[in-house]
Amino acid sequence: MGPRDQDRGHQGRLKRSGISLDTWTTEIFGPLNMTTARTTAILLMSSLMSVPAAAQTAPPLDYAVVADSFSLPSGMTFGSTSGVAINSKGHIFVLHRGPNPLMEFDANGKFLRALGDGLFDRPHGLRIDAQDNIWTTDARSHVVYKFSPEGRVLLVLGVRDTAGEMHSYGHLRLFNEPNDMAFGPQGEIFVVQGHGRGEPKVIKFDKDGNFIKAWGKKGTGAGEFDIAHSIAIDAQGLLYVADRNNQRIQVFDGDGKYLRESKHPGTPCGLFIDSDQNLWLAHGHAGRLIKLDLNGNVLGVTGSQGKAPGQFGEAHFLAVSAQGDVYIADTLNWRVQKFVRKSP
Repeated sequence: MGPRDQDRGHQGRLKRSGISLDTWTTEIFGPLNMTTARTTAILLMSSLMSVPAAAQTAPPLDYAVVADSFSLPSGMTFGSTSGVAINSKGHIFVLHRGPNPLMEFDANGKFLRALGDGLFDRPHGLRIDAQDNIWTTDARSHVVYKFSPEGRVLLVLGVRDTAGEMHSYGHLRLFNEPNDMAFGPQGEIFVVQGHGRGEPKVIKFDKDGNFIKAWGKKGTGAGEFDIAHSIAIDAQGLLYVADRNNQRIQVFDGDGKYLRESKHPGTPCGLFIDSDQNLWLAHGHAGRLIKLDLNGNVLGVTGSQGKAPGQFGEAHFLAVSAQGDVYIADTLNWRVQKFVRKSP
């Protein structure tokens, strides 16, 4: 598109709003040389129109980081922390890539126990359901585990170390790099997969783990993904999928019908919907914690890239407590940070 085409396009937008380009230019720039002013106005307007509205109006999030929120026994440490979740008791679970890969802490960050040794190759996603069962994904061994609250494996979805679509005997659904999961109003299980090698999809199971359907493929269109990285479900049963490399969140109904999307330049990684139906985003390598409404409008932002408290290497996954505290797992800085509301 050449300059004259851009000029006509921007004039058309202004005309539809009832403002002429000359009037807008004069009001903004005053009595300058009109040719110069018009050119400057077009460039400015083009820049503004190319920036998502959310990025133009992002207020600071009124939260502060709490340093050293977790106490670990002597000799134990976190590896690359990929997931965090909170159960009904307020206990915090951390999934990481190291010995004792799944750890439980009380609400004050005191270590309680570890489990999962020998089960993981590349732990990735972590969720806790309404019955306090613990769910994890392993993106390298291509499985989803469901643990009881006591830590016993109750269900395995997929077949360990076997990537694909269906088992050779046709009775089991397989995964190819499962990333995250969420639970529908009838107990349905939704898993998002594809972390660069696997075909990105949403895969739906019933509450017992029986395969129902799948949708999605690699691409940039509606219902397509480039790394379907995280999933959350609202009170109406709508699905929100972090389409990481397409820099957006897509919304679907429970049967996979595409409804809408919102743009979030960067690498939107982790999603969480709190009890007030706010959508929280761990914004990956952008190093941001973002609070959104369900339409994707930004309500508040905090964080930046770095290694200091309140900064992130990769804000990967997150969880919000009943008190509104936010916990964010950072895969590159090997830690989980806690954010609390600032005191008035």
